[in-house]
Amino acid sequence: MDSIDKNKLNNLLDKKLSKNDIEELSIEIIKKVKDLKKREKNKKRKEQLDFLEKKYDLKILNKDQIKKIPDWIKKNLNECKVIGKSKKIILTKDGKKFHLDNKLNDLPGNEWSYFLRSVINTRYSTSGEDGFAHHIRKIHPSPKPPQLMRDIIKFFTKDNEHILDYFMGVGGTLIGASLINRNALGIDLSSKFINAYKKATKELKLKEQTTIKGDCLEILKSKKLIEKYLKNKKFSLIAIDPPYGDMMNREKTGEAIKKNLSSEATPFTKNKKDLGNMNWLEFKENFIETIKYSMPYLKDKGHYVVFIKDLQPKEGKTNLLHSDLIEEINKIKGLNYIGMKIWADESINLYPYGYPHSFVSNQLHQYIMFFRKKN
Repeated sequence: MDSIDKNKLNNLLDKKLSKNDIEELSIEIIKKVKDLKKREKNKKRKEQLDFLEKKYDLKILNKDQIKKIPDWIKKNLNECKVIGKSKKIILTKDGKKFHLDNKLNDLPGNEWSYFLRSVINTRYSTSGEDGFAHHIRKIHPSPKPPQLMRDIIKFFTKDNEHILDYFMGVGGTLIGASLINRNALGIDLSSKFINAYKKATKELKLKEQTTIKGDCLEILKSKKLIEKYLKNKKFSLIAIDPPYGDMMNREKTGEAIKKNLSSEATPFTKNKKDLGNMNWLEFKENFIETIKYSMPYLKDKGHYVVFIKDLQPKEGKTNLLHSDLIEEINKIKGLNYIGMKIWADESINLYPYGYPHSFVSNQLHQYIMFFRKKN
């Protein structure tokens, strides 16, 4: 069994696990060991290539180039070298590389590549430190994980830049921004959600970002509050997870009934201006308006990140909301769709929908859609 003694493993675990459990666990351990060995081999190969590459002292860089170096490199700048024919790549002591022409973010090349995965699987904890005050934020029907938002913000912004979330809810985006020294503005109709965000931030001992209570479309149209916040600056990223029509206004099925929980609808608010209280066509019209009115606040080549989840097919309708919305947003002048991620939330419990008569998918995934503003 490769480098693992199967007998020793069995003796260690057979008191608590069945033979089948032990066999499955053994297989997983073998896979993990092989994966770790492969990573170590690739790391050594990379180190050898870096060793052979010609290195230069940082003295060859000018003042403007030095300013572009992220703080995480500056902490150990004396141990870094410049490599590459362009003489624009900073190599750190631990083998990370940063290109001085990177105007999008402060990530090394390996983290950039890792983010480009089109499918991500997560199982974020809702308790302890890793829960990021979930016990406070759970008053929202679908609170965004701050860890997920942190990673997205980290890719599309640099240190100290500005982010807008005009459907902030209980502030998952704002908390994510505070975790990595970004500035964020959040807008929401609900004072209850905004207060929950503030309470969570206080408990987490994080910087409290700026929040505005009100209808986002009216606030975006009026300009005064946004321009007062920005002070002649621009947002680098607008990250939004809108309430998609009256999805939350429908009675619960599946797990809620199974656990004898309330099957009543859980709308975000009872406000008529809430996009979560509109049918799909009304929602889509108003949502597109919010993007049009927010675009002037976004810098050139800045990005929109939009979350959406499809509905189940019904009565011949595909209900592929993400596809419908991509087409509509892509029609907006000055904005281009550039790709998406499929986010699978493994913490969602499975339920045998349709059993024993038909296939009904357990939708664990959401679509994270990316759009870029043209020059």
